[in-house]
Amino acid sequence: MQWAADGLISRTLPVPDAEGADQRALEAELLVNLANGLRHEQLGGAVLGLVRAVPRPEGVEFWVHPAMGSRVLSVLLPRIDSYRMGHGLPGLRPVREGSRVRLRSLRRNASVVLVHPDPDWADYLDAPACEEHIWWHHRDRMHPDEATWHAGPREPDPHRDLLLSRLIRRTALVNATGSAHGWANAYSRGDREVFIEWCCSVEVDDLARRLRRSGLTAGEDDRARSGIGRLAFGDAAVIVRKGPCGLVPPTLSARAGAC
Repeated sequence: MQWAADGLISRTLPVPDAEGADQRALEAELLVNLANGLRHEQLGGAVLGLVRAVPRPEGVEFWVHPAMGSRVLSVLLPRIDSYRMGHGLPGLRPVREGSRVRLRSLRRNASVVLVHPDPDWADYLDAPACEEHIWWHHRDRMHPDEATWHAGPREPDPHRDLLLSRLIRRTALVNATGSAHGWANAYSRGDREVFIEWCCSVEVDDLARRLRRSGLTAGEDDRARSGIGRLAFGDAAVIVRKGPCGLVPPTLSARAGAC
């Protein structure tokens, strides 16, 4: 396989890393925004609204859950609400490529592609329903307000960006936490920790072992600073943990088309 010949993958790193600091930072920001924006509102076990990640030499394709396309776009694309509060990822802009949508960053030399089984899935991009959609009115330049709100990690951190970029590229493993009820609770705390909490599906030690075997922390011996469910890389960490079952119906279906 060419990736192995080129040194992009190995037995300890079976999923290729994003190339370049900008690409890793963008993917880390996407993960943080999807985790905090969706929390436990997912459907079909798609914890980040995604069902698979397909690395490409030029980047990565994320396949969006069929029922979550509009919600994923509304979480990621920058907008200002009626209270002048910013939401979404500053500088992110959508570009249609047939039925696919490329999300490119005006702040970084980086982009990702969203793929959906419905060729007309991205109608959200045609007619924003309400609020001030920055990405609609400022397609090729930053809006002055975009630099004033915090929608991701504040300071550069190569360890964090690599760890979280690796995590979003392992979305199929993450989705094991939502297999019992269709969702899990995912969120960030500060700039360097992401939590995934669930109750009734995979065991913590099993998921942590799968993530480590997939190369999530490859290049760093995180065991001395980690518990069973704490996967550390530098000063950053992904924490996976189970709690008591709190079966509450997800609310996404009522908000899928919301701003």
